[in-house]
Amino acid sequence: MDSVDAAGLGIGDEYPPRIMGVLNVSEESPYDPSVFDDSGEAARYVDEELIDEGADIVDIGLESANKRFDVLSAEEELERLYVALETIESVSGDAIFSIETRYAEVADEALSKGFDMVNDICGFADPEMPTVCEEYDVAVAKMASPPDLERPGAVEETDWAARKSPDWAANADYVEQVYEALKQNGLTDKTIVDPAFGGWSEAQTLADDRDAFRRLREFRALDRPMLVSINRKNFLGELADRETDERLPVSLAATSMAVERGAHVIRTHDVAETRDAALIGKAFTERTSASIDGVSISQLDVDSTRTVRTHLRERGIDPAFADDWGTQLLEIEGLDDDASERLMSIAAEHGAVVQPSSDGDLLVMGSATAVSDVSGRLAGKSDDIAALGEKLSRLLR
Repeated sequence: MDSVDAAGLGIGDEYPPRIMGVLNVSEESPYDPSVFDDSGEAARYVDEELIDEGADIVDIGLESANKRFDVLSAEEELERLYVALETIESVSGDAIFSIETRYAEVADEALSKGFDMVNDICGFADPEMPTVCEEYDVAVAKMASPPDLERPGAVEETDWAARKSPDWAANADYVEQVYEALKQNGLTDKTIVDPAFGGWSEAQTLADDRDAFRRLREFRALDRPMLVSINRKNFLGELADRETDERLPVSLAATSMAVERGAHVIRTHDVAETRDAALIGKAFTERTSASIDGVSISQLDVDSTRTVRTHLRERGIDPAFADDWGTQLLEIEGLDDDASERLMSIAAEHGAVVQPSSDGDLLVMGSATAVSDVSGRLAGKSDDIAALGEKLSRLLR
């Protein structure tokens, strides 16, 4: 899992979960406590209700993303940008400032005037957005969306038969469409992926959101940090039969689960409470890795054969291997050719398999018993590969 440096803020497995607080400078936004058109009042809100409560990132929106409202043009967003810029200049607390926009032109202006990162809800529909973010060397949250500036998040309304292939479109479920949408127009080295929870289109259902949440681990195969925006969302409220103002408890329960399933950034209006829930989720997350002499080993987060297939497919390995091999999946980077050959030979003797990925790393697959036997055999050797076996043994305890 590649980590991202967002203006000095580390985001990834080795860092605490990051909390993204929300400020809106648009009168259309539905959540009143976060909406301001006066920069002084907005700055006080950011300092007292967001940063002081534990927000690491402040995400500033220039318009409501609610599909009931007309989409603003880039020119109209730029007219509102001055309030956001005056706000961040008046804030006394320390945080990373993110501009929520679908337009590369707006992102360019915001980044040049003091913003630190971008939150693109249209998933690089503006083809210049990745270029702008790379030129400024900033982190960018990319929400799953068709490449259409007018229809953010409308994953199920995309003509996947034309964009991907008729066969794929006929068989892909909603989560697979979200995954593919995140890959559209590529990823920068500092991209943070967002699976797009919420009613972004008429076609997206609460059951779709629940399925995406249930399968969050699959998005880790993209090898990028993940942002989730689930605060008081309908797919949670329906389960508990709660209206928006009564949904904080279900949001906090889901936050802990999201972090345990691989989320790194939680976008929320309820900063203090969400921070605590995220820390609980992190504390009870079992996701392990180790390194020795330039060789790194990661235990990939897999909870089903389907998740294994996703990891294999993303690494250029035939996903059919997932049907024949068990539940353990380890990724090893930096092993030389001789050690790789010995590892493959020992794995075969113990009922495991080693496959090279498209980028030259090795994936060790097998049942828990088989992979444990491989690590034990390696640890018993007297040459340089023994240290690898010892690390594997500790990793699997």
